Amino acid sequence: MISRRTILRGTAGLAGASAAAGLAPALAHAEEEILLWPGRAPGNGGPTGPEKLGGPGSGYGAVSNIATPRMRVYRPNAPNGKAVLVCGGGGYFRIQLWKESTPIAKLLQLGGYTVFELIYRLPNDGWDAAVPFMDAQRAMKIIRSRAKEFSIRADRIGIMGFSAGGHLAGYTALRPDAALYEGADAIEIQSARPDFSVLLFPVVSLHKPYDTTRTRREIIGKDPSVAAQEKWSLDTHATKDAPPTIIISAADDSITPPGHGIALFQALNGKGAAAELHIFEEGGHGWGLGTDNQILSHWPKIFENWIEKRKFN
Repeated sequence: MISRRTILRGTAGLAGASAAAGLAPALAHAEEEILLWPGRAPGNGGPTGPEKLGGPGSGYGAVSNIATPRMRVYRPNAPNGKAVLVCGGGGYFRIQLWKESTPIAKLLQLGGYTVFELIYRLPNDGWDAAVPFMDAQRAMKIIRSRAKEFSIRADRIGIMGFSAGGHLAGYTALRPDAALYEGADAIEIQSARPDFSVLLFPVVSLHKPYDTTRTRREIIGKDPSVAAQEKWSLDTHATKDAPPTIIISAADDSITPPGHGIALFQALNGKGAAAELHIFEEGGHGWGLGTDNQILSHWPKIFENWIEKRKFN
């Protein structure tokens, strides 16, 4: 794996220059974009006005008001045969590209992975709550349908997500056959099941005591039924056939405490699925690649060691 320091220096430098000028950051360069749907995407609602990119503040570099779901493609110079669909977090009201999905996309690209950064639709933009999950399923099917074109092994396509993006990635891994939309083109014959799942500080449970997340409010509302909480909690859907999963979080995360990851790990392990859990002492929430003085900044190496030794189902 290429050193993360190179990625962080470039990203931090550009972010600092844009913030100092009071400008919104430009989206990082990707070789191409792939639209997820022919014509209008399924689902009711949608935003008005142009797409938004956050300026200085906690939403810096985050995208919202998304009408056109798509993937940004990062092709490596020397493909290793593996691909990753990356889902940034943001509570389903924005997508944290700048500090979450884009840096890891670049790092994985340099390591030989073909990376697809998902720009998915958001309930807070006026869409139905199910649309992010439609987009993730469709993205997985597109990647698998074009595996040969991208020099990817069709059985080495994984998914990675941060926070709410971890919830999205986990749901896609655990419910790849959920009937969320009607589709009839050739892409729909492909499986949406990832071959591995990487969940970073993920939202897992929508039950008490973990009922305070923005993710929960955006997906099932402020006063949901017990059935809705069950349906959209990841640990509910653990089975022995789940893709191999690695979960990484920080003990001092007050937004998605490690209890989320522990619940999913225990559920998967209890069903006999391949699962691994890492909890770092410090890091809080939203750490992306982390910083050089954080022990958790070693997580990409942990992932790389895990994937190299992984026996896929």
